[in-house]
Amino acid sequence: MSSRGRLTRRLIQLYGGLALYGASSALLVRSGLGLEPWNVLHQGLAERTGLSMGLVLTVVGAAVLLLWIPLRQRPGLGTVSNVLVIGAAMDATLAVLPGADGLPLRIAFTVAGVVLNGAATGLYLAARFGPGPRDGLMTGLHLRTGLSVRLVRTAIEITVVATGFALGGTVGVGTLLYAVSIGPLAQAFLRLFAVPPSPGGSTVVATGRPRGAILRR
Repeated sequence: MSSRGRLTRRLIQLYGGLALYGASSALLVRSGLGLEPWNVLHQGLAERTGLSMGLVLTVVGAAVLLLWIPLRQRPGLGTVSNVLVIGAAMDATLAVLPGADGLPLRIAFTVAGVVLNGAATGLYLAARFGPGPRDGLMTGLHLRTGLSVRLVRTAIEITVVATGFALGGTVGVGTLLYAVSIGPLAQAFLRLFAVPPSPGGSTVVATGRPRGAILRR
């Protein structure tokens, strides 16, 4: 594959993955059976502010990105795109996706949302344009504190889930399914969508350790 073809594939994976991430999160919202940890917080804030959930996701992502400054993390194209694309894709999907009536359909939405979220994560991380702002926060805290990625991630996610739940976010079986499934799913899809490295050297466009951000859960 030529360098131009490789770059084109990476860009398609990046933006396709981010759009799919937003759509998969919308499926979990419509299922009503529980959200990803950060989206519990986003939904709670949306309930309190009256803003759309996608807009809240974007604003929180931008705020988290500011926390990278004292952690000396450097964003890449994928980091900035993460902030801008996922929330817009979520709101667009929610605008056309009807609610799930009946438990079987709600379960189907939950399972589809989790699996597609894993595929989306593999797509955009395999593009190697940098981690999302929340993953970068986790790895930055890991590097600055010396604590394990697993411990830092757990502390962050417990905090955002508890805060989001207190604000009215949905926690349920979907949240649990996501927690136990997303690591293995992301790992499998990351391998599936891996872009071969350039023969002339690395094509990484951002510093950081996105693989650890997802796989050490």
